Amino acid sequence: MEILFIILGVILALLVITFVIYWFNLDMKLIRVVYDWLQKHYDKMKRDKKL
Repeated sequence: MEILFIILGVILALLVITFVIYWFNLDMKLIRVVYDWLQKHYDKMKRDKKL
């Protein structure tokens, strides 16, 4: 019976975490940070001359 409560608690915690990510649009905010970091990285790279 105790294992059932643990499983239900984990499922409930995952549901709450998913809802918070959805409600505050955290996935797109994270992608924006990653995109800005990658943009800085690729802007610093030396490029080949175009023909």
